[in-house]
Amino acid sequence: MGATDFRAAAAYRSRTGQGRVMRVHTVLAAAVLALACSAPAVANDGIGSVSAGGILFGKTDAVAMKKEVLSVSAELIKVEYEFLNESKADVEETIFFPLPEYSSGYHGSPTYYGQPQQFSVEVDGKRKAYQTTFVAKLDSNDVTARLHQLGLSDAQIAYFPSHTPFDKKVAPLTAAQSKIMIREGLLAQLYDEEWVPAWTVKVIYLWQQKFPAGKVVRVRHQYAPFVAAGPGASYLGDGNEFEKKYCGDKAFYKTWNRLAAKQGESGFVNAVWVSYILTTGNTWKNGIEDFTLNLIKGKPDELVSLCFPGTFSKINPTTLQVKLRNFHPKQDLDVYFGNVEGTVANDGVAPQIRP
Repeated sequence: MGATDFRAAAAYRSRTGQGRVMRVHTVLAAAVLALACSAPAVANDGIGSVSAGGILFGKTDAVAMKKEVLSVSAELIKVEYEFLNESKADVEETIFFPLPEYSSGYHGSPTYYGQPQQFSVEVDGKRKAYQTTFVAKLDSNDVTARLHQLGLSDAQIAYFPSHTPFDKKVAPLTAAQSKIMIREGLLAQLYDEEWVPAWTVKVIYLWQQKFPAGKVVRVRHQYAPFVAAGPGASYLGDGNEFEKKYCGDKAFYKTWNRLAAKQGESGFVNAVWVSYILTTGNTWKNGIEDFTLNLIKGKPDELVSLCFPGTFSKINPTTLQVKLRNFHPKQDLDVYFGNVEGTVANDGVAPQIRP
């Protein structure tokens, strides 16, 4: 198919950034501050998109994922599953949906911070209630219990009110708390002035799910993806990095260059980058037995490029589809949507920790 549709290939590149944020050290404060203050502009120039993904639990020998239909657009991620408990006994599992990790200390923009909009879960056609939990980490160490021990509330750990776009009041730290936390490296200094949290936070949605023996359970969830969006760029670099991540071919580059030339000296092609953690499918008994990926464009002449096995078909003017059997994802998904109308800004919402 033409470059205005997609480029599919078996080659894949590992997704290295799934919401990781550098710890704020004093020595890096000036650089971090400059980056945070310019976050909207950086996002418009296409900084790495933040990845969320599918539901998961520990490796199971009882429950098989018989079917998954994943629909990806710049506006919405929608996933529909069919699970079958192939054992002779009912199984109840805790289902997890991990969100992208974020820094608790400094936020110049809500774009990559907090929780995604429009998140919902349905089981067999009925809305499913879910809980939230979180883990606070300093480097690779879980410091959640220590922060609670020092008297911090869940809200104080998950949401720090300084340098944030959200209007949400949280009690400040006491002088005694701050003194201990500075000594233990739990706070880091910005611009040699204010002390802010040095930890990161990962929020996790979870719920209990029963899988009756021999019965299919249908689960559906959706959310607005965190995206890198804006006017794109006047070039795609030397092609090597883009090629590895999105597998653009000669036809793709030809079309992209033609579109860029129409913009004159700026050469901007409106683009959106969407990422999705796909490897969670390996937690199920046989991987994903029947997998369908739908790529949904905002208009027929959008460019779509990604690295993915299989052959895509055009289902309609704006939908490309590939089907795979017994799919064991080896890498996560990165999709480039080019020549998009307007901009997409799926900002996060303030973290909400609820029992």
